[in-house]
Parts: sequence; C-alpha cells; structure tokens
Amino acid sequence: MNRAIELAKNAIRSAYPNPAVGCVIVSKNSIIGEGFTSPYGGPHAEVNAIKSVQDPKLLKNATLYVTLEPCSHFGKTPPCADLIIAHKIPTVIIGLKDPNPKVAGSGIAALKKQGVSVHQGILEEKCKDHHKKFLCFQIKKRPYIILKWAETKDGFIAPHKTKRASTAEPYWISSEASKTRVHLWRSKEQGILIGVNTLLEDNPSLDVRRVSGMNPTPIVIDPHLQINKSYNLYRNKDLILVVDHQLEYKASDYPFSIVSIDFSKNSIAQLLKKLHQLSIMSIFVEGGAFTINSFLTAGLWDEARVIRSRNNFEDGLTAPVIPFKATTVEQLTTDQISYYLNNGTN
Repeated sequence: MNRAIELAKNAIRSAYPNPAVGCVIVSKNSIIGEGFTSPYGGPHAEVNAIKSVQDPKLLKNATLYVTLEPCSHFGKTPPCADLIIAHKIPTVIIGLKDPNPKVAGSGIAALKKQGVSVHQGILEEKCKDHHKKFLCFQIKKRPYIILKWAETKDGFIAPHKTKRASTAEPYWISSEASKTRVHLWRSKEQGILIGVNTLLEDNPSLDVRRVSGMNPTPIVIDPHLQINKSYNLYRNKDLILVVDHQLEYKASDYPFSIVSIDFSKNSIAQLLKKLHQLSIMSIFVEGGAFTINSFLTAGLWDEARVIRSRNNFEDGLTAPVIPFKATTVEQLTTDQISYYLNNGTN
C-alpha cells in the first residue's frame, strides 16, 4: 500500500478532477503490476496496473492493492470493479472507501458479490492524507484551500505604494529559491486565486514557468470587472473571473469565463460553491492581503504556507496573521517557510 501511495503521487495534478489513485498487483510476494490514474478521461489506476502485468494468468492468484475503492459506475471509462472481476483477481486490499455518492461502497459490494475477498482500511490515515483534496471536495463540497504569502521580517506583505514601479509588476520579497518553490506548489493545484488588487498592481501570469508542470486555472476576484486587455491574464482562455451579481456585462465580449456572486454576504462560501460546481478540486490562494484575510476570517482554508524573508520594509501593507503555531518550519536559503494546518476547517 505504501508503494501504491507513492505511485499515486504521479497523478496528483494530471488526474484532476478525478482522484490520484495508485495500484499495485502482487503474486507470490512479488510485484507483477503497477499503475496510477491517467490524465483526466484516460484509464484509472487499476486498469493501468492490470495492463502492465506481463503474464495475465498470474492474476487469478494475485492480490490487488489500491489506495481508493475501485469505481463501480460508468464515467469517462468503464467500472474498475468489473475489470477486476473479469480477470478473476481473488483478493483486493483497499486503503480508503470512496465517499463519492456514485461509488460510496458499491465498488466493494460488487466485488464481494462475485466472491472477491476484500479488505479495507489498510494504511487508511496515509491514504486519507494523500487523498485529502478529493475527500474535501466530496465531503465538504468545496475545493481544498491552500493560502500562501510572502512577508518581510518586520511583517509586511507589500511595500508602500511609493516604493513600487509606476507600471503594474510584482514586487518580490522572497528569494529565487522560494520563487521556484512557489511555482512547484502552483503546479500541484488545479486552480490559483488572487484578488483584483493583486491583478491591478502586479499584472501576474500565475503560471509555472520556473518548473516543468501544468499551469493551474487562474481565478480572479474582480467584482467590478476592472480587467482589460493590458493584463496578462486577459489572454488566458482558462481564466475564471468572479464579479458582483448586480454587474451588467455581455459574456460574449470576453474570451474567458465569468461567474457572479453576491459580495454583500458570505462571499467566500458562495465563491467556493461556484468553484465546486466547476469541478475545481483545489485552489492555491496567492493574495493579496484582503483576499487572504477573507479566507482566514471565514475559517475556510486547509493549509497555509508563509515565506518570511530577511528584508525589512518599515512601512507598507501588513501581512495576515495566523493565531497559532506552525506545524513545520523549513529554512530555504535566506527565507524561512512556515507551514500551517487548519484542523478546525469548515
């Protein structure tokens, strides 16, 4: 099962919005097949693992290990439970029951009905940790939320406006190593979110140009639709712009998606509901301070990653504050990265 979890990590980004599942097939104490979830629309982990077995005859006496319950419904691909039954694999070890209502035990039931010996809950906590984004999406009906910001040693997230360039561009606080790390983090999440002030002041691209990986879907909270063709994100057809529900606009005039919410009440909860409906499983919230504080105030976040540099601004925009201790602290060249978990998350 540990090996299955390691394999599953290969699919963390490409499988979205499907879960990143890993599968290992064992015969006579030797691994004869391995697989993980293909990019969305492709075969699931069990299918890839079974296909990788060189001698299919061995499957009739094999044990299949999988991090998440095999599916039992037709989606983009046929049910994995049916494939396991068809190959007469006698034993299946499952790390975690699938909370998706389309599965939710029916895969296990289908296997047992055909005489397959099923054991579940093996390394369950490790499987829960690996599948935490999928579980959040299915159980809490919202994306998994990671907050990130960089701040100076004296607690500022951005300098005073007089220190910024006249053009809209990022003002870097963190080191080169931290910038690369942030791009790696971005590559692991399905969406990346900023507020309109960050759009207007930084004109970001929100891509992963420093690492090899998939760009996240950019999401901008822009209540009054202030974006225009001069901004880098305007040309990104995957952009999701969030505007006020009272705003009048013609969607066909814009080359990206626009969704509306009522900013007068529970705006973050409304936003997350919309993103859930769009099958966005995880979001990386990069700013600015007002947007991050909105998530903190609402209690709607799961992780936070705070990069602290050795620089001092002496004046500027005060950084958000998390009122409890970090779970882990890492030194990365000149920066210190603090990691937080919100165990009481909504």
